[in-house]
Amino acid sequence: MTSAQDPRLAELNARVKQDLEYLNFPPANWSKPVGTEVGQDVSDAVIIGGGMCGLVAWLALTRAGIRNLRIVDRAPKGAEGPWVTYARMETLRSPKNLLGPALGMASLTFRAWYTALFGVAAWEELYRIPRPMWMDYLNWYRDVLSVPVENGIDVTRVIPRDDGLLELEIAGGERPSIVTRKLVMATGRDGLGEPAIPDFVAPLTRLKTWGHSADMIDFAALRGKRVVVIGVGASAVDNAAEALEAGVGEVRLLARRKSMPTINKLMGIGSYGVTAGFPKIEPAWRWRLMDYATKQQTPAPHNSTLRVSRHPNAYFHFDCGIRSMREEDGEVVITTNKGRIFRTDFVILGTGFNVDPLARAELAPFQDRIACWEDRYTPPEGEENAPLGRFPWLEEDFSFTEKEPGTAPWLKDIHCFNYGSSMSLGKVSGDIPAISEGALWLARGVSASLFIRDIDHHWQELLAYEKPELDGSEWTDADAVREQKTA
Repeated sequence: MTSAQDPRLAELNARVKQDLEYLNFPPANWSKPVGTEVGQDVSDAVIIGGGMCGLVAWLALTRAGIRNLRIVDRAPKGAEGPWVTYARMETLRSPKNLLGPALGMASLTFRAWYTALFGVAAWEELYRIPRPMWMDYLNWYRDVLSVPVENGIDVTRVIPRDDGLLELEIAGGERPSIVTRKLVMATGRDGLGEPAIPDFVAPLTRLKTWGHSADMIDFAALRGKRVVVIGVGASAVDNAAEALEAGVGEVRLLARRKSMPTINKLMGIGSYGVTAGFPKIEPAWRWRLMDYATKQQTPAPHNSTLRVSRHPNAYFHFDCGIRSMREEDGEVVITTNKGRIFRTDFVILGTGFNVDPLARAELAPFQDRIACWEDRYTPPEGEENAPLGRFPWLEEDFSFTEKEPGTAPWLKDIHCFNYGSSMSLGKVSGDIPAISEGALWLARGVSASLFIRDIDHHWQELLAYEKPELDGSEWTDADAVREQKTA
């Protein structure tokens, strides 16, 4: 693990600071101060989440001149996001040369950081970015930019106030609530939902006989035991590999599909055109693209799949939809839809996450007022997809919209800068490739909203501005000179 204090990074750190200086960073704050009006501290924006999305959102908003800004995360420093918690892949799927959260600054790219540490030759030899190394890079990114993440702050409830502000309650009751004008939910893959838990595990005891791929599973305790993994997507395969490497007796991956998905379909149209154009195309096209991609399923990466199949005690089983699970004589008995029986000691669900505003406890006071795609769009026959219907219907600034106009005006001040935005705006607020583009959209939208809301204030600022550009010595009034001469 490296830090910004590593002497190998000294030159790069200096270049980052120079680049920021040349970009006039940080600019002066321009937003209207509202704290004096309500007699307490009021932030212009609060970002929930100090991981990749939150860090680049902070940089984009700060570069836009929104300085009255806070960023909080419930995890301790260095454990934000999934990278060193429940993510279990050896390397990232994304190519190493993607720009990620650099926001147009070459000195902030992963490549600049890696090359400064290990040299050009090592960069050329690198195939994929090791997962823990991505967290090291994000830690450096945070430190070199002096991003003031407040760790250990868990926002449990968002309460809209009568004065148009949002109040954020903090877990534990020891810290005062945070009051803000804008809220950015940079809360990651499960940031607007929860792990997808199939009903068939209901008879089982969680963490005793089963766990989700996002759980903190004690793999060492599974040594020598039988494990069944449900699914063959990336998270399922990564967890299977982790179990095998921990010395389990066997791993069986059960997939309801009849064959292994092999093609990452969205790669077929991956381009800046997709990033820029997705929010602009008709809802029918956005739905069609996302429906097709999710039904095709993204395969696990090549190296991740080999990480499993190289073990002789790893078995892939297809056409194995689950009918039921039960505990019997100290083991889990799994029955498939075709009557096949599997017996195991532990089950890992590689079933991903659902997106659903109703699953977010912090939005409880108004979660049922958030408009979702199912409220705005009815797909044609053959394109039905209930999970997609639960994605929120967002504006281009990532803000929520009202299910019934006029019933929840504060929703325009909550910005869904996480995976939940992908149906409305594309994958610009979670995945590495386009995260900087999304952050720029967010900063533009938040800035525009605050300026428009405070237009009367800015009008008065315009009227009151009297700093002279000229002092009168720069010109001569020809008529006044002529009159003096003829007097």
